Amino acid sequence: MSVKMTAALLLLHLTIFFGSGSGGKVLVWPVEFSHWLNLKIILSELVKKGHEVVVLKPSVSFSYEVDKTSAIEFESFPSSYSIADVEVIFMDCVNESIYELPKQSFWGYFLMLQKLFERTSDYSERLCRDAAFNKELMTKLQNSGFDVILADPFTPCGDLLAEILKIPLVYSLRFFPGSTYEKYSGGLPMPPSYVPIAMSELSDRMTFVERVKHMIYVLCFDFWFQVFDEKKWNELYTEVLGRPTTLSETMAKADIWLIRTYWDLEFPHPVLPNFDFVGGLHCRPAKPLPKEIEDFVQSSGEHGVVVFSLGSMVGSLTEERANVIAAGLAQIPQKVLWRFEGKKPETLGSNTRLYKWIPQNDLLGHPKTRAFITHGGTNGIYEAIYHGIPVVGIPLFGDQKDNIVHLKTKGAAVRLDFLTMSSTDLLTALRTVTNDPSYKENAMRLSRIHHDQPVKPLDRAVFWIEFVMRHKGAKHLRVAGHDLSWVQYHSLDVIGFLLACVVTVMFILKKCCLFCCQKFTKAGRKKKKE
Repeated sequence: MSVKMTAALLLLHLTIFFGSGSGGKVLVWPVEFSHWLNLKIILSELVKKGHEVVVLKPSVSFSYEVDKTSAIEFESFPSSYSIADVEVIFMDCVNESIYELPKQSFWGYFLMLQKLFERTSDYSERLCRDAAFNKELMTKLQNSGFDVILADPFTPCGDLLAEILKIPLVYSLRFFPGSTYEKYSGGLPMPPSYVPIAMSELSDRMTFVERVKHMIYVLCFDFWFQVFDEKKWNELYTEVLGRPTTLSETMAKADIWLIRTYWDLEFPHPVLPNFDFVGGLHCRPAKPLPKEIEDFVQSSGEHGVVVFSLGSMVGSLTEERANVIAAGLAQIPQKVLWRFEGKKPETLGSNTRLYKWIPQNDLLGHPKTRAFITHGGTNGIYEAIYHGIPVVGIPLFGDQKDNIVHLKTKGAAVRLDFLTMSSTDLLTALRTVTNDPSYKENAMRLSRIHHDQPVKPLDRAVFWIEFVMRHKGAKHLRVAGHDLSWVQYHSLDVIGFLLACVVTVMFILKKCCLFCCQKFTKAGRKKKKE
């Protein structure tokens, strides 16, 4: 075969390979911070496969950043918020969630949590209004010919845009408080007897008292969602679409739900065919560390190192908490790499080094890493699972407490309370996970489960998005339960009908018996008279 013919065939194969999954246009309705970090991985992979990706971004935002070489495009729209407004909303909610919410009584917890959600929901609603009522933006999106919307429902509106543009919808979600979106919009079966809802901090093995507590959680979250939060969104959606519409009804039209966990962390529970669990899709093999960090890690000798990070949303701690933590870290034989911003703690030991940023994934994959101290964010938890590193969890808010409960139940973590832990508590927890081999063994077991998948999580996520684009949706995976009322779904009408039949039959039998008895009685009296 000639060189020209070989080159032509090679070019043809490359064209087929790169063209087979290309040509799609993806519109993205994202959410800030760790949500964006996870979603960005999917978008980068879609771009590599030849798809055009456009991210809707309000003019005021914090974390929607990509590499300069990235082909991900941004469509900015004017926001009615100022940067100062958004900073106050985010920081107040974070600080109240960390320092005030845990101090509340059982009922006070729900009342304060409701207020926090209302503030974030109001923020999300205004962003949605800014986009949906921007005629120039909507006209541009309608003329762009998008094939699918990829959205994070933690901030609703992606479903509304999908309805306006009449295109399929794919969700990327960790969870919504109380699992209300998954249950009522996704139709996911969640029996309260053994499936703990999000933010309940319970396992799937509940005692009677815990099941009572769990039922209260379920009722409180359902009541808050349906009475307070959903009502506001229903009014907005009805106003935008010009017809009576509900948030649950619109969200229920989602074709695929990509849940950012997997069965290494999740407790087993029923699923639906349009739900896929893609936790850890951002995880990668460790890369070489920067020389300065590598030298510090190698100086730890046989004791190894401990990696410590409380995430990107917590910039600094109070001096009191920082000093308590630093004093505990100073007493362990390991070297510590601590992601920290703020005033240097007075009790900081010589074994601890502070960094404004650390290559967390690469450190967790280093052979000298012995433990990971974390707030329990999903991204960090999955990096620990991926590399098989035991965890000391200090959850702060959101999904973090549930993540640590799950990991603790599976024997790979020790949990501490951020506000009440002492230096001794931290020291004991670190000694436990580094000296007790069961924690490392359980972490490695979860790691093997995570790696033992027929298709990688990122590939599955991209597959489903492309699947929806190819087939113009995935309605064949949508269960009929979405079209049933609450009464029909639980077969209450059937049960009522059957009970009515039983009661009717019993009533008729009773009347027949009475009639027969009366006949026999009259016949007996007549014979006696004769």
